[in-house]
Amino acid sequence: MSDEAVLRGVLNRWKAAVDAHEPEQAADCFTEDAIFQGLHPYTVGRAGISAYYASQPPGMTADYRILESRRLTPTLLLGYHSVDFAFPDRPTLTVNLGVLLRRAADGWSIAHYQVSLLP
Repeated sequence: MSDEAVLRGVLNRWKAAVDAHEPEQAADCFTEDAIFQGLHPYTVGRAGISAYYASQPPGMTADYRILESRRLTPTLLLGYHSVDFAFPDRPTLTVNLGVLLRRAADGWSIAHYQVSLLP
């Protein structure tokens, strides 16, 4: 499977959960010990990730574009993306998103998630 296909497989699951406002399903896209840095203080693990997505406003959606990817090892894939978070009641927020995916026996998951605002 190509690196882009791997990234799309994980990010499409994440996007579907974000768009549907399903925080537990969003957290399931991550490893148990994932480091997560959204636009709030960082957290580690699925419970904190689920709480982060539960705090997002209903109606928020995500649209991502893959900008770069690097296969670091057979089980680690780095992805760099532009993401537009759209809201029903305010302007779209565009961020940079770096993810590190890790492959385990049950498939690929996000082990590290880092958002930064565009200048």
